Amino acid sequence: MGKDKAKLKMAIYWGAACGGCCVSVLDIHETLFTVIEHADLVFWPIALDTKYSDVEEMPDQSIDITLFNGAVRNSENEHMARVLRQKSRLLIAYGSCAHMGGIPGLANFSNKEAIFRRVYEESESTVNPDKIRPLEEVMVAEGTLHLPHFYNDVMTLDQVVDVDYYLPGCPPQSERLVEVFLAVVNGTELPPKGSVVGASSLVQCDECKRKKSEKKDIKRFYRPWEVVDDGETCLNEQGILCLGPATRGGCGVRCVVGNAPCRGCYGPLDDISDFGGKMMSVIASMLEGKEEAEIEEAIETVVDPAGTFYRYSLPGSKLRRKQL
Repeated sequence: MGKDKAKLKMAIYWGAACGGCCVSVLDIHETLFTVIEHADLVFWPIALDTKYSDVEEMPDQSIDITLFNGAVRNSENEHMARVLRQKSRLLIAYGSCAHMGGIPGLANFSNKEAIFRRVYEESESTVNPDKIRPLEEVMVAEGTLHLPHFYNDVMTLDQVVDVDYYLPGCPPQSERLVEVFLAVVNGTELPPKGSVVGASSLVQCDECKRKKSEKKDIKRFYRPWEVVDDGETCLNEQGILCLGPATRGGCGVRCVVGNAPCRGCYGPLDDISDFGGKMMSVIASMLEGKEEAEIEEAIETVVDPAGTFYRYSLPGSKLRRKQL
């Protein structure tokens, strides 16, 4: 970028998230100087003291890139999603939670009332005999204090506003973020709107170096701590449930390289409409040829099937939530 070329304006926001996506931005280490060379950070609540009102007063489309991480869980998240959509030229759903709902999306197996009852009344560490719960408005001497409205459903970013691109992962790999950022800086032609960027078009298994065969003598599934992994053979062939066959590659197969099974945070390929459904189909093929009783016995050993197969994707799946 020439010295006379204006720097990009960049924003980073977190909705319902753990903070890992923001840390992944810092994880680019010295490349952060490259980002700063080409872009001014105008909004990043974890690092800058920019107020929401400052963003609301910015001209529309004045932010070149916004990385929105986190799901939409409450009225504050939704408000900022709408504001940042209006102010941003490119809005990127950054990370699994904005992309598919992520871990916060597992709350869609429950509802607001059950969550509040558990958190404020029933948890082992809670002492609340009067069953007091947070109020959205409280009058104090200085004025009225407000809390965001807590929604019954967790939503993906694109269920609230129009999204330009998706950069998946929990969190996204930092080098993939740099690649996408530099593509924007250099004016490289980006893929069609709505595409997943910074990831592969192949599944994790295509990038995994572990030995694979046509072995189908799985009798049960194990949690990783229940068996000794030989460090070489496909985890699924050892009975350790790995979601790599249904998960988009691009992370470097880092979990499996670390001898842990893939959990699916990069989501499905473009032609797969439901991640959990795809993984259940994979399981069926792994048990092909067995008697019905053997299949049922093997399936019974999958702990928390819904939470396992939809760990990162429930709000963005065809199910979206449990009907209560």
